[in-house]
Amino acid sequence: MLVLLPPSEGKAAPGRGAPLKPESLSLPGLAAAREAVLGELVELCVGDEEKAREVLGLSEGLRGEVAKNAGLRTAGTRPAGEVYTGVLYDALDLASLDAAAEERAARWLLVFSGLWGAVRVTDRIPSYRCSMGVRLPGLGALGAYWRAPMAQVLPEAAGDGLVLDLRSAAYAAAWKPKGELAARTASVRVLHAPTRKVVSHFNKATKGRIVRSLLTAGIAPEDPAALVVALRDLGHTVEEQAPARAGAVWTLDVLVDEIH
Repeated sequence: MLVLLPPSEGKAAPGRGAPLKPESLSLPGLAAAREAVLGELVELCVGDEEKAREVLGLSEGLRGEVAKNAGLRTAGTRPAGEVYTGVLYDALDLASLDAAAEERAARWLLVFSGLWGAVRVTDRIPSYRCSMGVRLPGLGALGAYWRAPMAQVLPEAAGDGLVLDLRSAAYAAAWKPKGELAARTASVRVLHAPTRKVVSHFNKATKGRIVRSLLTAGIAPEDPAALVVALRDLGHTVEEQAPARAGAVWTLDVLVDEIH
């Protein structure tokens, strides 16, 4: 099973570990694309701070993120699962997993990133600021830039099992499963049960809890239909929408009664 996660806009403070070793990152097929994005991002942030802030969409209060990006090649690193913070990652709570669940997380979870393309939660990376919605002056829109490298690498990473896609729209644009792989991919929406409306904050928390429940139970469904059964067994209220045509992604609606 492969679980696709969005990153978080906010990141943990820079780590104290050794600087980035690009060759150590998972999915080595993305190495050249990563180096291109990293090189342009660092050059941009070392140069004109105001231009960098504009390109990255940073407010005045986030001006310090430019300097952080400028030092990415020498900054301390920590596992990506510790770098990413926020509602989804708080609910996932990787640090409290037992050894078996932690090992599953290392194999199953893949975090998408405007800078790295995608990384495992065990990959050591520095704290950075570069969303998938950024348009770099040289490389252009990152969502579009990553499509070709991802199309080469992700099908192999997905293997022959279920793909659980929990990415937000901006990160989903970087890679869309196709054909036979799409048929065993399930995306999840979190809806407020009484209104059937998509919820925002609770959406992220629920997705984190879903992943945590699968990791701790050691359940790796083989296909979307099996995922529906597994999630119901784990106490989630799920409505499935089987694709209308062959080779299309399933959509699962997880219903919640309370928004908090």
